[in-house]
Amino acid sequence: MRDTPLSNCEKHFLLKAIQEKKRLDGRQTYDYRNIKITFGTDYGCCIVELGKTRVLSQVSCELVSPKDSRPTEGIMFFNVELSPMASPAFEPNRQSELLVTLNRQLERCLRNSKCIDTESLCVISGEKVWQIRVDVHVLNHDGNLLDAASIAAISALSHFRRPDVSAQGQDVTVYSPEERDPIPLSIYHMPICVGFAFFLQGSYLLVDPCEREERVMDGLLVIAMNKHREICSIQSSGGIMLLKDQVLRCSKIASVKVSEITELINKALGNDKKVRKEGGKFGFAESMPKVRITTLKRDEAPVEMTDVDETADDILNGTETATEPVSSPVLCATGTAQVGEGLLNSWGLEEEEEDEPPMTEDRKTGSTFCGFLQIYKGYSVGAFWLCVIVAFSVEIFVINIYDLKCVCTLADDVTVISDSEEEEVVILN
Repeated sequence: MRDTPLSNCEKHFLLKAIQEKKRLDGRQTYDYRNIKITFGTDYGCCIVELGKTRVLSQVSCELVSPKDSRPTEGIMFFNVELSPMASPAFEPNRQSELLVTLNRQLERCLRNSKCIDTESLCVISGEKVWQIRVDVHVLNHDGNLLDAASIAAISALSHFRRPDVSAQGQDVTVYSPEERDPIPLSIYHMPICVGFAFFLQGSYLLVDPCEREERVMDGLLVIAMNKHREICSIQSSGGIMLLKDQVLRCSKIASVKVSEITELINKALGNDKKVRKEGGKFGFAESMPKVRITTLKRDEAPVEMTDVDETADDILNGTETATEPVSSPVLCATGTAQVGEGLLNSWGLEEEEEDEPPMTEDRKTGSTFCGFLQIYKGYSVGAFWLCVIVAFSVEIFVINIYDLKCVCTLADDVTVISDSEEEEVVILN
């Protein structure tokens, strides 16, 4: 998958901003982005953040046979990996031009400059030497990968510790970190790459170009230098012609930047060594900001606890006592009750009883037997007919058994309590 190219409007905007000495992120012409160096739990693991560009470097070692041409020197090996996670322009399992350039430049900067004493890596001359492997993984690509990779590689090499060994004849014994303390590498100096981007045929210059600025640049000049102002390597790409004054100007700027970056690396190494010696927490997890969106932080409010008893007594004395006792509950009907004043609660009563006309003396007398008949609801048939006989003595009765509603009267008029189709109405004359 190839990266999306810039449009003509974006190119014109970037070049116009560079001509006015302005950059997308607000930096000046010779300003570097913020550099953050973090070491892992194991020795030789380092992450460098150059703005949004992130590079992980891991150093490892093993005992191998030396080269025939140099039997008393150790071996240094560099491996750069560009994963699609860093940029959609990177394809997996395929060597790109950028990958080859990064590998070669790191070898020139760190191995050919003799920054590490390779003779100290020899265990048995011509038989066993240490091979130092530096794996550089690009986690996010936002421009200037070579500078970030060189900083991560030299920081990881400075942080790395190899196991201690002893040799007796042809027998080599490798000690674990619990048996003997690991030994750091012998590093003479720290070469660091500084990239310079040229625009409009070398008319304008920028330090530490970002990813969009690299797309519109005409050429790139990379100078590898240490803090002693010794140039380790120079590489120019893009096919532009640079003047001698331009190269000297870039070398002066690089000397200042290398001194600042070297001081930052030494400070990070010192802080990591101090934390490990004191037994504190270290590693990538401890370097992350302690910010959690699921945690609510509140300031503790001080509470005065000296006069708690007096305050409680004042509150109890100031409360009003109830002058009237609470009335007893009133039983309205079966399953209903009411407490306090107000309208009586008719919930649960039959709606038909509310719509009945005013009762006469005979109906009042007969209604007294309605509650009597309710008692025998659900009982035997004999109890039912006993209630019927008693109700005939007062000329009217109302029976409600199993939702069967009957109205019985000795007079000629008939009163229908409900006209619902779901209920069966039986009239007895």
